[in-house]
Amino acid sequence: MGYAPPGTNPLELVALAQEAERLGYDSAWAAEAWGSDAVTVLSWLAATTTTIKVGSAILQIPARTPANTAMTAATLDLLSGGRVLLGLGTSGPQVVEGWHGQAWGKPLTRTREYVEIVRAALRREALEFHGREYALPYAGADSTGLGKPLRLMLRPLRDSIPIYLAALSPKNVRLAFEIADGWLPIFFSPERAREAFGYEPRDGFEIVPTVHVVLSDDVDAARDALRPMLALYIGGMGARGTNFYNALVRRYGYEAEAERIQELYLDGKQRDAIAAVPDALIDEVALVGPAERIADRLDAWRDAGVTTLLVGTPDAGTLRAMAELA
Repeated sequence: MGYAPPGTNPLELVALAQEAERLGYDSAWAAEAWGSDAVTVLSWLAATTTTIKVGSAILQIPARTPANTAMTAATLDLLSGGRVLLGLGTSGPQVVEGWHGQAWGKPLTRTREYVEIVRAALRREALEFHGREYALPYAGADSTGLGKPLRLMLRPLRDSIPIYLAALSPKNVRLAFEIADGWLPIFFSPERAREAFGYEPRDGFEIVPTVHVVLSDDVDAARDALRPMLALYIGGMGARGTNFYNALVRRYGYEAEAERIQELYLDGKQRDAIAAVPDALIDEVALVGPAERIADRLDAWRDAGVTTLLVGTPDAGTLRAMAELA
C-alpha cells in the first residue's frame, strides 16, 4: 500500500499510484494538512487508475461536516467503483483553531458522533441527531426553525464504506477499536506499540500504520533522510504540552530525547533538533537501509498485529522493492 504525506506535490502522486497499481498494491493513500486537500487528489487518482483502492489518511474532521463527508465518500465510491477507504482524524489544536477556525472542544466525543452520523447518512437514514458536538437539524438560538431531517439523495454503491481512525493516544486507539473498521497509526513502533497503546489485535479489525521507507546501502544516509521530518513532528507539530507526536515518542521511552528535540525546535534551532533525533527511534518507526535489512524487520510488524503496511515514499523504485519483499 502506498502513502503520500502532506506537502507532496499532487501531480507526483498520479504516476506513483499508477505504478503501485501495476505492481499489485492494494491501495494508494493521500493526506491533508493545510496544503492540498485529500479529496481532490483521491478523485484524480481514482480517475487515472482502475483497480487500486484510494484511501484518505486522513480527512480532517473539523474541515467538513459529517454530512458533507458522507456525501463526498458516497460520490467518490460510486465514481470509483467501490474503491474508497475513509480515513478520519481530528488533527491538533493549532490546525483546528488556527486553520479551520473551529473550537478544539472534546475530540473523542466529536469523533464518536461524527462517525455515527457519517454511517447513518451512508445508510440513507433521515438525519436526526442530538449530541454534545453535533445537532441535526440545527436548533440553536439563531436558527430559523426550518431545518428538517434529510436523507442522502444519492444512492451509494455501498451503504457501509470502511472507516479508519487516526489515533495517537491509548484513549483514541480504544475508540478506534470500538467504532471503526481500522486504525491508522503513524510512527508506529512494533516492539513498543502494544504496551504504549494497550491494544490486542482483533480478527476483522485493520491495523494500518504508515511506515516511511528509505532504501539505501548507506544506513546512516537513509536515517538522515528521515531526521528532518521526525524533528518537525516531534519538535514543531504542536505547542509545548500539546504535541501529540512528542507525547507518543515519550511513551516509547524517549522522554529526554523528545524534550530536547522540542526545546531546540521551538527555540529556532531546527538543525540541532534534526541532529538530536536518535538513530534507535528511526530504526524502530521506519524501514531504512538495504533491502536485506528491511526484509529482516518486516516480521516485527507482523508480530505486532499489523494487517496492512502503508509504504511512505515518493520513490517508485522503493515501491518496486517493497513489492518484491512483500
